[in-house]
Amino acid sequence: MPEITLTGDTLRYISLFEKITGTRVKDCMETEEKLVFVVENGQGSRAVGKKGEHVIKLKNISGKNIQVIEYSEDPETFVKNVFHTYQVQSVTIEMRGSIVHATVKVDPKSKGKAIGKNGKNLKIARDVVNRHHNIQSISVA
Repeated sequence: MPEITLTGDTLRYISLFEKITGTRVKDCMETEEKLVFVVENGQGSRAVGKKGEHVIKLKNISGKNIQVIEYSEDPETFVKNVFHTYQVQSVTIEMRGSIVHATVKVDPKSKGKAIGKNGKNLKIARDVVNRHHNIQSISVA
């Protein structure tokens, strides 16, 4: 697994996020239009806030979309959490040659969104998962 490197910007976002939500951030990843926060297990709902108030406040401050993922030691649960907004039906983790691959089956109506334009969402999901678990590739079914 790659070492998690946080920049000055991501450290500031973490500090702001923790102040607003009162939760502990395990990781923060910044992409062009989105900030992805991984929070401690059991803190997902609290981090999002009532009716998404914390996420909305953070989006207004940062100008970026906010994704909150609840951490799990269990790779399958973590992958489910990464894709939770797409109605995950199942996650299968298997060896493919020398790499560990996860296949995420989502609601067919959500498949396009889960993958994203030019595979953008899938790439972000793969990067986040790879930072915490030994899974190198992910496909959406």
